[in-house]
Amino acid sequence: MQHAGNQPGTIIVVGSLNADLTIYTQRLPQPGETLHGEGFTVNPGGKSANQAVAAGKLGAKVSIIGAVGQDANGEMLLASCAAAGVDTRAVHQVAGVETGVAVVTVDAAGENSIVISAGANGTLCPSDVSAAQSLFDQAAVLTLCLEVGLDTVQAAAQAGHDAGATVLLNLSPYELVAPELAALADVLLVNAHEASQFLDGEQIPAPDAPLQEWEPVLAHFAARGLDRAVVTLGSEGSVVLDGLADSGSKILRIAPTKVLAIDTTGAGDAFTGALAARLAAGDSLSTAASFASVSAALATTRKGTQAAYPDEGAVKSMLARK
Repeated sequence: MQHAGNQPGTIIVVGSLNADLTIYTQRLPQPGETLHGEGFTVNPGGKSANQAVAAGKLGAKVSIIGAVGQDANGEMLLASCAAAGVDTRAVHQVAGVETGVAVVTVDAAGENSIVISAGANGTLCPSDVSAAQSLFDQAAVLTLCLEVGLDTVQAAAQAGHDAGATVLLNLSPYELVAPELAALADVLLVNAHEASQFLDGEQIPAPDAPLQEWEPVLAHFAARGLDRAVVTLGSEGSVVLDGLADSGSKILRIAPTKVLAIDTTGAGDAFTGALAARLAAGDSLSTAASFASVSAALATTRKGTQAAYPDEGAVKSMLARK
């Protein structure tokens, strides 16, 4: 999306940067159970850093606002973002606080369980958003998740809205958000479970359900002030709900891209970053979601997160074969 006076294609990501401490094992442990692992890595991660890198590797112009510690993990994250062309000048290196971490376990099927510790991410506050106001003056798309304080997310959403950017809100990890924050979102990105939680237990249709079964979901999002949403369905693809689209195009199922998944960690962030990149390039929501679906699928075919994210050529090549 391009706005008068704004530089086209510019994305701002506000939020988290984590070091991913990942161990691979045949299956996820049960409570109280100890298993042997089959490899351990420390990789750059964090939902916001992942989303920024995903968009940057697809050729978008991206800036990230966040915080890391003055430690090796912080340097690793800054280097990974920079390698993807992401502007990190608004990432603060905080003294006396460690960089945030995520402890990730990945099983043989590529599924994962994750526990995060905020670290320096917990220091990010609304004043950091205000200090980076000049970035918002250039923004076409603002991407937000919930790995930092809701007051900071609210401040960023307001700044993005005031600047005329498309505000893309990813309700992950899920928290109950104030109606004022939801109202600032132009596009809500949720998985089926998050959608149900946000809509007070609304039953989300099965992936193979007729499209008309999604009409109440579209209506309930609209009642919350959200005309556009994307509901991801994991390996079953996604559904685009666009109340602003022409009649007959308001509900669209995006078919899954079939790949051999090795590690699904960060696939949702690959989807978010790709969606932001294509919205910033001027694509419709449905076209952007189709592109993002392929990007997320390709991200699962390699271990890790940011290093596994595809470039634009790989995504377009896969799209051409679909």
